[in-house]
Amino acid sequence: MTPPEGPEGSGGADRPPPPDATPGGHAVAFPHQPAGPLVQVSRRLLLALLVLAVTVALVYTDRRGYHDVADTSVGFLDALYYSTVTLSTTGYGDIVPYSTSARLTTTFLVTPLRVLFLIILVGTTLEVLTERTREQFRLTRWRRTVRDHVVIVGYGTKGRSAARTLLGRGVPKEQIVVVDPDHKAVHGATEEGLVAVAGDATHSEVLRRAEAQRARQIVVAAQRDDTAVLVTLTARQLNPTAHIVASVREDENGPLLRQSGADSVITSSGYAGRLLGLGVLSPSVGRVMDDLITYGSGLDLIERPVAASEAGKAPRECADLVVSVKRGSRLLGHDDPDASPLRPTDRLITIHRATDGTETAPLG
Repeated sequence: MTPPEGPEGSGGADRPPPPDATPGGHAVAFPHQPAGPLVQVSRRLLLALLVLAVTVALVYTDRRGYHDVADTSVGFLDALYYSTVTLSTTGYGDIVPYSTSARLTTTFLVTPLRVLFLIILVGTTLEVLTERTREQFRLTRWRRTVRDHVVIVGYGTKGRSAARTLLGRGVPKEQIVVVDPDHKAVHGATEEGLVAVAGDATHSEVLRRAEAQRARQIVVAAQRDDTAVLVTLTARQLNPTAHIVASVREDENGPLLRQSGADSVITSSGYAGRLLGLGVLSPSVGRVMDDLITYGSGLDLIERPVAASEAGKAPRECADLVVSVKRGSRLLGHDDPDASPLRPTDRLITIHRATDGTETAPLG
């Protein structure tokens, strides 16, 4: 099997798991994920230390107004000790304010700081517990409801382009799940509003976390051809009915991917080379081909069902340009005698003119 010539996407075992993965090595990340529990606790701890420092400064500044039963004088360590036991509501009573100013400071400054200190500590614990509970509930609800979705393995250049095309065709964001071992790719997917699973997709456990066993389509956009074969084998074993589209870099690896269970195989280097050739020999044809496969601008190549008004007609009588007719597992040319008349169960591959970024209009 021919290895790739350079980095393209991801999705295989050639990268280490992200540092924020679960002990099993895989993590499900949801869109707009907040800061982790450790970050939240660290921020609250720093704020609590700031409150403690302010309290120490207040007490030390007015230290002459405090009385220590041990040696009557109050130094910096005594101020720190008094602030600590006061904010924690321990209050041993060995250091007490006895002057008017010290008592006013304790009443109007130290006491509010004590309340703030307790809010920070208790609030941190409650927030972390609440966040973990919310994330667990969200994960459980997502696993219960997600089905017939699209799993994209590898969120490199090819995977991102596939996701954007799906979104442009009206697939909801919640129906797309990304799998990638790179935490940067996972973060990028969640930033775009997609659910992502961190892990090596050649392992069945990772695909199970993405609920690949209930997916309708699986897109394999791995960096390496050998990784794509392993992912396809694993995905087909988990989900015998899913439509699997896999990308390879070399033509010679296409048959191996089909034998592994891929329904469609896209040779990225071959397609790119053919477009380059068209761009040299027929620049206009090359631009049209690029336009057809770029959704939302100019011309779009789409597949749709036969409209009720089109049933019984010839393909050339349709409102838009019919390129091919899909009848069962057969693809018929628009001028094929078997393609006419159109049947209600047929599907048409047509060329539409894009009217904006999300809709298309029929030609003619």
